[in-house]
Amino acid sequence: MRPGGNRGWLLRLVIAFSFAQGAVSMARPAVSYRALALGADERAIGVIAGVYALLPLFAAVPLGRRTDHGRCAPLLPVGVVLIAGGCALSGTADSLTAMAAWSGVMGLGHLSFVIGAQSLVARQSAPHEQDRNFGHFTIGASLGQLVGPVAAGVLIGGPDLAGTSALALLAAGGVAAFAFVSLWRIEHRTPTASRTGQGPRVPVGRILRTRGVPAGIFISLAVLSATDILTAYLPVVGEHRGIAPSVIGLLLSLRAAATIACRLVMTPMLRLLGRAALLGTTCLLAALLCAAIALPLPVRGLAVVLAVLGFCLGVGQPLSMTTVVQAAPDGARSTALALRLTGNRLGQVAAPAAAGLIAGVAGVAAPFVMLGGLLLVASGLGLRRGRTAAGSAAAGKRDGTVTAPELGKRRTGPGGR
Repeated sequence: MRPGGNRGWLLRLVIAFSFAQGAVSMARPAVSYRALALGADERAIGVIAGVYALLPLFAAVPLGRRTDHGRCAPLLPVGVVLIAGGCALSGTADSLTAMAAWSGVMGLGHLSFVIGAQSLVARQSAPHEQDRNFGHFTIGASLGQLVGPVAAGVLIGGPDLAGTSALALLAAGGVAAFAFVSLWRIEHRTPTASRTGQGPRVPVGRILRTRGVPAGIFISLAVLSATDILTAYLPVVGEHRGIAPSVIGLLLSLRAAATIACRLVMTPMLRLLGRAALLGTTCLLAALLCAAIALPLPVRGLAVVLAVLGFCLGVGQPLSMTTVVQAAPDGARSTALALRLTGNRLGQVAAPAAAGLIAGVAGVAAPFVMLGGLLLVASGLGLRRGRTAAGSAAAGKRDGTVTAPELGKRRTGPGGR
């Protein structure tokens, strides 16, 4: 089946991603609460959150290489099994070391699922559909992030924080298993030769030197770090400010709901502003809003900040995927996406660790100021990428050459068809 054909596979992928991400979003705050019940301080919470990203650092590029020259779908059930196992075994762990280890297994499962799923979207979408399809794909993540924290907040609470957080983690493992329901016939069958006859592997250094790839990786890192630290540290902020876990769960879900709303209207926003302006503007607003969380806001004010922040953060992930896919050399798109995810995981290791150190010295709200700085740099890169692309296109028109996006337009005709 040609790219851009029947999109039933995309709907099934969104459903599966909703369950997988819902399990992870339910488990992450539950891990923080269980660690607190076992005696963890802010620094230990940062280390556990960082271990979640540590194992995937070593697996991302090999998985991307394999997917560039093979099928994408087998990574999906493997990821589901690891997510479910990591969640359930975190609930039975009785030490911080064991919790950190099973958190790492959960992170490896999430990485496997996401590499397979993102490569599937890139491979089975026509170029002019990639912004839209990546946006729809990430709605699955947002749906999981919407329901997961609320479910965790309902289950966690009362005097037995260790017991209720363990129950939430076991329930998260069960939620992950539901992702299997929609993984049938999700990948189009194409001849094996079309995948294996793509020539030699493109070196990682060449991919990282390709214009557009580093900017896309950093923007994704900054946006995901913001989402990750919000999930891991908002419970800690709530504990210090006397906000109940159920309210924290609702606040995290409000952020996710705003992200879904953003992705539903992304196509008209892209038509209005263009990719670079939309990325730069939303990252700038997100930087200011992250810094605002450090202020002693009332719950209603915090809800407004998180709603607008969620809307702004909804832009970065899908557009950075398209940026990396379209900039990457032919035959290395899955590897480029894997490098993007490696950057994400580096951020998830370094950002929580840095957040833990900063929180231990300057208070639990200080990490959000750090996130504001990261997003400010991402905003500058997004705007700079837009100016570079515009300059390249103008130069191409002057000297008669055709840029890759312009060539795609000429081949597909008006409206990309």
